[in-house]
Amino acid sequence: MNVVFFFNSILLGVGLAMDAFSVSLANGLHEPRMTRARECAIAGTFAFFQFLMPMIGWLCVHTLVERFAAFQRFVPWIALALLLYIGGSMLHEAFRGGAAEEPSGVGVGALLMQGVATSIDALSVGFTIAEYAAAAALTCSLIIAVVTFGICLLGLRIGRVMGTRLAGRASILGGVILILIGLEIFIKGVWIG
Repeated sequence: MNVVFFFNSILLGVGLAMDAFSVSLANGLHEPRMTRARECAIAGTFAFFQFLMPMIGWLCVHTLVERFAAFQRFVPWIALALLLYIGGSMLHEAFRGGAAEEPSGVGVGALLMQGVATSIDALSVGFTIAEYAAAAALTCSLIIAVVTFGICLLGLRIGRVMGTRLAGRASILGGVILILIGLEIFIKGVWIG
């Protein structure tokens, strides 16, 4: 492992964290009075999944490559379904009058779905790090997780500031952002990728 390895791992982390950043922004919009502990829990969830998925991909390359390749085409569909569901739920809550009340925040189940949906494309990173030894793959995944954690904290804080200013419209904006992220993952995965 050298400087180039660490630099490439950081860049990989930044690239992979962009969807999680956007979802964190939406979560901050939805919950403008979020505590620091909650921020860390949300960012930590995204970081955990961004760590886990490349490692699962790396393990698949070294064990189940044929089966994983067949699963790869379903990744955009899964991400789309999860983010449409979460974003649609936020919009439904906002339009039925829930947005005027104090936002309740993202529940544990929704947060886990967000973590999976925004990191599922990181499974394919396991293919790009397949030539790494186990220790290097683990280090790369840890760097990705640390970068994701920092980027998600930034997204949450920006979202909280904007959420306080947007008041009741924050849930609508957050839901729309999640749906757009799901569509972007789907389009990139099905038509572009």
